Amino acid sequence: MSEINQRNKKIARSWWQISDSEPVSGLTDAVSQILSEDIRWQSFMPLTDCTGAPAIVDQYLRPLREAFHDLTRQAHIVIGGKSEGKADGGCDGAYWVGGTGYLCGTQTADLWGVPGRNQKLRLRWGEFLEFDAEGRIVRIQIIIDVIDWLEQLNLSPLPPSRGAPFVYPAPTGTLGELWEDQGDPSQMLAFARQFIFGGLNAFDQSNLKSMKMADYFHPNLKWYGPGGIGACLSLKEFEELHQKPWLVAFPDRKVGDLDNLIAEGAFVGASSLPGVWLSHTGPYLGHSATQARAGVNGIDFWRFENGQFTENWVFVDMIDLFDQFGINLLDRVHHMVGSNN
Repeated sequence: MSEINQRNKKIARSWWQISDSEPVSGLTDAVSQILSEDIRWQSFMPLTDCTGAPAIVDQYLRPLREAFHDLTRQAHIVIGGKSEGKADGGCDGAYWVGGTGYLCGTQTADLWGVPGRNQKLRLRWGEFLEFDAEGRIVRIQIIIDVIDWLEQLNLSPLPPSRGAPFVYPAPTGTLGELWEDQGDPSQMLAFARQFIFGGLNAFDQSNLKSMKMADYFHPNLKWYGPGGIGACLSLKEFEELHQKPWLVAFPDRKVGDLDNLIAEGAFVGASSLPGVWLSHTGPYLGHSATQARAGVNGIDFWRFENGQFTENWVFVDMIDLFDQFGINLLDRVHHMVGSNN
């Protein structure tokens, strides 16, 4: 596994370097060298899933680079490994590399419905790449935190976050870019599986303690939540500011099979589009229950230390989630922009 994992991380680095710095005119040819011909790209709203390098460049890379001419990437975490994302304990056998951090730059043009205001921004990105046996990327799953982006522009279509906004740091006191081999991840994967498919699915729909989060999260947990929710800087804050409102709104939420679950070094990562299923039966972020059934597209990274998770970097595609409730958040942004003109 080690040689395969190291090869895949090297290719992942090339993918990000080409995406960030290759001249726009040559992007399609350049990325085609490391992407499979039928590459699947699973995205965040308002973008759509697509197949093939030309479609990825046309929909994602070219517009991003043209709107942010000075774009640079900060990678806070990079890990790789063989996935164990099935709820029944089976190993799906796929190799993935995951990364997260900031895309930094000045947005000088409108992009995907977000107005360009010549303002310096830091866009949270989370991305997972699946590899075939020959080392070609066969699937990409990516979320850019659009709500956090809009909050930086004072254009959020959601109420102010209960948690602290704009808190999304690199891991505390350690390097999260694991380009070298990190050894056997089996212990961490076992703990992560117990947490995800045990603790997170244990809610009895009446008592938060039924989930036993204190068994998995350190009391001084740093939970870096997405735009619309915000960061929670202790287990108590996590329970009060995120977990309780989430479970009031979605008491039947359940984690199913994940598209991937990997671990390396002190980190665990997972992405699934979707991986959680829920019913909107209670109020959430200023919106009454719609009774809609929805799947949550999410990406997570956790840091493991001394038997517990101490940090958690979290992505939820809020635009997509509310769209499934029949609520178009980007339409609200357009109205806000129009009313200010």
